[in-house]
Amino acid sequence: MALLSQQLQRFFLTTLNCTSNVKATKKNNSVALKERARCCSAIAIDAPSFSGVAGIRWGLCRLQGPREEMEDEAVVRSDGLDGFSFAAVFDGHAGFSSVKFLRDELYKDCVAALQGGLLLNGKNFNIIREALEKAFESADAKLLNWLETTGEDAESGSTATVMLIGDDMVFISHVGDSCVVLSRSGKAEELTNPHRPYGSNKSSLEEIRRIREAGGWIVNGRICGDIAVSRAFGDMRFKTKKNEMLEKGLEKGRWSQKFVSRVQFTGDLVVASPDVFQVALGSDAEFLLLASDGLWDYINSSEAVTFVRNELRQHGDVQVACEALARAALDRRTQDNVSIIIADLGRTDWQSLPLQQQNLFLELVQAVATIGIVTLGIWMSSQFSL
Repeated sequence: MALLSQQLQRFFLTTLNCTSNVKATKKNNSVALKERARCCSAIAIDAPSFSGVAGIRWGLCRLQGPREEMEDEAVVRSDGLDGFSFAAVFDGHAGFSSVKFLRDELYKDCVAALQGGLLLNGKNFNIIREALEKAFESADAKLLNWLETTGEDAESGSTATVMLIGDDMVFISHVGDSCVVLSRSGKAEELTNPHRPYGSNKSSLEEIRRIREAGGWIVNGRICGDIAVSRAFGDMRFKTKKNEMLEKGLEKGRWSQKFVSRVQFTGDLVVASPDVFQVALGSDAEFLLLASDGLWDYINSSEAVTFVRNELRQHGDVQVACEALARAALDRRTQDNVSIIIADLGRTDWQSLPLQQQNLFLELVQAVATIGIVTLGIWMSSQFSL
């Protein structure tokens, strides 16, 4: 379904009376949103200015959907990586503690493993991939130890997708179901695949096979009937506490003693091993868009790229475009939290580009449907009040 035009969005947008408290912190050229907002409100900060890569303009936004807790985080940093910028989105579950730990620790481990950016500038992909794999493994081991020691949200976990952006290259290290999309002359290129234990694509089939070979099972698209993402940090019950997880399930009647006796774990069911990619940024590369699955489950990559390009064509403000995209996910009735980072690479004269045309017929159909739903709701409310 095509996104509504700006005029139709403004006409049909229902104002939500929600409140949020925003606290943006800036330290060492880093930006991380610290607030825990309530209700369905868009949360954003002013677009920061970084010295890491000349010409990049940033937009960063977090939005809390209908969920009770905001467990996402988005971070951008430009210090410590010798001319490369670090951008990451974390999507937590079962508590915020894993995200809180990772938002600082994963960056530190990446900087150390990459020797302060020296390896990135060397551009030896095999060495860079090994370094990022080491960084992710180190961060996960520290997190598991911290969760067990503190007992704080002990069953929590988090995905993490990291972009390391240079002048002509981006390196991506990816765990979970967030996604990075590159706009190349207006065409959307999806640079990552979601790590999920369901689906028929190659990535999902590989995840399903790995889980089963490790002794796990999948029920309704969830590992052991529990979690719907197959790679993540934390989640100790699927790593160091698998047998305890079995015992708890037996006590709660989730499975029988006979079933438990047949289970033999040979590895971790959830892993933090990243997919690592290297993508060249030529003159046709316009912007990178990194977002959690709360966006992608409701707006596809082509729609998102068209939406952002039209926003930038109208006003050129990356932060405003980022916030507008988050609101579009809210308009689509996203059921998840949404975190978005946009890196405009500074190579496009947005004012000179023509607006990409929306499908007016689909917009009118969507508008008529919206009117019908609103009218029906008003009529039903009046009937109940009689």
